Amino acid sequence: MKILKIDHIGIAVEKIDEAKKLYEEILGLEFAGKETVEEQKVTTAFFPVGDSEVELLESTSPDGPIAKFLEKRGPGFQHIAFRVENIEEALQELKEKGIRLIDEKPRKGAGGAKIAFLHPKSTFGVLVELCEREE
Repeated sequence: MKILKIDHIGIAVEKIDEAKKLYEEILGLEFAGKETVEEQKVTTAFFPVGDSEVELLESTSPDGPIAKFLEKRGPGFQHIAFRVENIEEALQELKEKGIRLIDEKPRKGAGGAKIAFLHPKSTFGVLVELCEREE
């Protein structure tokens, strides 16, 4: 498995439009757009920072994973995403090394990326996302 870079850092928020003000108006980051990913019950907003991005995550449903995260932990850091060359190979390798996977197979994420999550119980409490993007 080859990790290319930190793709993005996910931040769970109650309301993207309110949180967006901090990143855009106060921190001066460029807003790169919003996208709703129905399958994941989430709306995302991206702010590029160098070679990476900050991703704000707002739940679109009370039973979505972000809603559950917010209920349990409140707003804040939700996950770190690493970009990999080949996500299928990466998942197979991690599974063989005993890492517990949330996603056995990649699914569609924001921006058309293929994504998969590793279980925090195997990653010292941190939700880790792998993503593969067409360049």
